[in-house]
Formats: sequence, C-alpha cells, structure tokens
Amino acid sequence: MTGRLFGTDGVRGVAGRDLTAELAMDLSVAAAHVLGDAGAFESSVGRRGRPVAVVGRDPRASGEFLEAAVVAGLASSGVDVLRLGVLPTPAVAYLTSALGADLGVMLSASHNPAPDNGIKFFARGGFKLPDAVENDIERRLGEKWNRPVGAAVGRVRDAYGEADRYVSHVLTTVDGRLEGLRLVVDCAHGAAHMVAPEALLRAGATVETIGTSPDGLNINEGVGSTHLDALREAVIERGADAGIAYDGDADRCLAVTATGELVDGDQIMAILALAMHDAGTLAKDTVVATIMSNLGFKIALRKAGLTMVETAVGDRYVLEAMKTGGYNFGGEQSGHVVMLDHATTGDGLLTSLHLLAEVSRSGRSLEELASVMTRLPQVLVNVRDVAKAKAATSEELASAVAEAESALGDTGRVVIRPSGTEPMVRVMVEAESQDEAELIAGKLAEVVRATCA
Repeated sequence: MTGRLFGTDGVRGVAGRDLTAELAMDLSVAAAHVLGDAGAFESSVGRRGRPVAVVGRDPRASGEFLEAAVVAGLASSGVDVLRLGVLPTPAVAYLTSALGADLGVMLSASHNPAPDNGIKFFARGGFKLPDAVENDIERRLGEKWNRPVGAAVGRVRDAYGEADRYVSHVLTTVDGRLEGLRLVVDCAHGAAHMVAPEALLRAGATVETIGTSPDGLNINEGVGSTHLDALREAVIERGADAGIAYDGDADRCLAVTATGELVDGDQIMAILALAMHDAGTLAKDTVVATIMSNLGFKIALRKAGLTMVETAVGDRYVLEAMKTGGYNFGGEQSGHVVMLDHATTGDGLLTSLHLLAEVSRSGRSLEELASVMTRLPQVLVNVRDVAKAKAATSEELASAVAEAESALGDTGRVVIRPSGTEPMVRVMVEAESQDEAELIAGKLAEVVRATCA
C-alpha cells in the first residue's frame, strides 16, 4: 500500500497482496501501543494492569489468517485477547464497550468482494477512531519497542458465546413486537448470517432467509445490500411483507417493500426520524447525514420541521458531528444508520429492528411509510483508474461542475468525490428528470477521465 494507510473506514486492500499478515500484525502492535497505553488498564474481562482487546471478523477466508496475525500482534504486545469469531462490525463495537475492553478490532471489507479485506479499530467505549489517532497508529508502525516476556505476554481465549449478549442488547432497544410480519432476510453470506435471523425471530417475526450459507468466498456475491435482485424476487415469490438486506459486515441495511421496491438509507432515516420526532426522542429535532443524501430527503425533513446537518461521506464523520452537536440520530443513503442512544456505530440489525417495529406499531405498510419522501432522480457514475487527488485540483473539472450547477439551479446538485475505500472518483448528479441527471453525470465523468488520468 502507498500513501495514507487508513481510508474512510479502516485499512483495506486485497488480502495477501495489499493487506498482508505482516501488515496486520504490525498494525495491531502499533494499535496496542496507541490505544492500550491510553488510560488505566482495568477491565471486567481481564486482570487489572493489562489491557484487553476483542477481535471479530466476517466469514472471508482471508479473515482466518488475518485474525491469527492480529491476535499474535496484540498478545505479543502484552494485550489479553478475546476472540469473538464471526460477528457483525457493530457487534464488535458494542462488545468493546460492554466487556470493558481497551480496544476492539474488526476484520472485514464490508460490501467489497471476497478477495478484499480490511482492519477496523475501535477505541475504549466502542467508538471508531478519529483521524489523529489513526495517524498516530500509522506513525508508530515498525517502531522499536520493549517486548513483553514470560507472564507479561497477553493471553488469548475464545469468547464466541458473546454473540448472544449483542443480540439481547439490540432486542432491548425496541418497543413492541413484530408478530404478524413475514420477512425475507438477506445476510449477504456475511457476518450477520446467524445473529440477524435469530434476533428477528426472537422479536416475533416470521423469517425466511437467503444469503446465509457463507463458505469464505461467496460473501456479497449476488446477494446483500449491494445486490438486491435476489431479495426482490424472494419477497414477491414468497408473499412477504418486506425484505431486509445487510452487507457483508452488517453495519448497514436496506429494505424492499412487498412489491419489491427499494427503500434506501435516506428513506429509512426519514421514517425513523419522523417516528422519533413524534415520540419526542429526536435530539434537537435534527438529523445528521452526508453530502450524498438525496435532495428529496432534505425536503421531507424540512416539511416536517426538522433540521439536517451535513457531513463528509463515512459513518464515522456522521458520528463525530453527532457527538459534537449533541445529536442522537444520523446516517447515510447507503444504509449506515447511527442510533447513538443504542449504538456507537452504524448497525444494520438495530436499524432493521426499529424500522420493522415502526411498520408494526403504525399498522402501515413499509411502502406507505417510505412515501414520506420522494427521491429526486439521482445518477452515480464511478470513474475508475484515475488519479483521485487530481479531482480536487483540476481547474477544468471545477469549471465543468460550476457550469452544471448553474444549469441545475435549485432543482438539483452535483457532488464529485474521490472514494475513500476504492480506486475511483464518484460523480453524483441530482436533477428534476432522470434524463437530465444522466446527461450531466455522463459529461462530468468524461471530464474526470480526461483531467484526472
């Protein structure tokens, strides 16, 4: 890997080539020094005087050797390690806090294909790391250090049974039951393949599943929140009331209606924000969302008398704005939804439980609830194999964007954004019509290709 190791959501790359066992071990050693040294070491699961880490992963085959490397790095640094096994990212975040651990590690590349993998770190309390802490970890890679020996080395034990602690937690956050709801749940052959169906069943729903047979290589393959066709077909074929799709590490979810229509993250946030507003639990009547949220979402919030605070893309930036401003609800169009009263990060299972609870409570279909907002036509073009850094400095691109924004006026907008997790520049255009959005997005994508080569 070249440049800054940490991207929008941890360190990612092709496992075994970019993200090697050696790098995973070095990162875990550096993280142990940065996060393990911060504060007094007293944990509910480790002995006084030695830091404790929890480590989880999704089912990717490469997660097996990366987990071994991370555990070795942490234990060799004098950190006691609890191996959680295959669990969603938000479960690892929750258990970092619930078990009193000093840091948490999740091995996953989220919605990316199976050859990719990633390492995400959580600080004490289960929060993702700010840029400054990530920079500190990166700076300390390969530094000389005094290696513990004998009784000072960390100890390792399995804690696979802690999955039930997480499931029980998310269930306690929901008022009411889901009896009468028939669901199809798509777990993307990923980290939620056990806990999500169990939680929804325990909540009272009738649950049928797809994407629950991970083999280490099929994660996100034709299923999950980035491939909804299989879920749409299953919902319609089985006459279900709704479908829920998670991504590979289940920190996000999307939904489909009984007729197979998409309910995206913006619509989910609109439904939940209005429900929280009505219940008096939406802090400062404000929702935190990213620059990629649909303009229709803003309009729906404004009509309801709610305020929207915008951030950069990435649920950790949403979370930072929430903590700074004293807000308790936010998320992304992709389905990362942060409910800060109950979780420290985006949580697909938690989100789906609250969404379905609102369907049950209101007596309205998911389609009816989603109609609270109208999505403006939005086109996203991913321009691959370009120099991402040039997108911010190209005068020709800036001029083309200004011209497009002038043509759109108040009826649309343009966002040019280098991806934080993949080698591409994203061109997003919203307009009054699909044709207009596609035309402008296509022209801007060509400018990106020409000026950012």
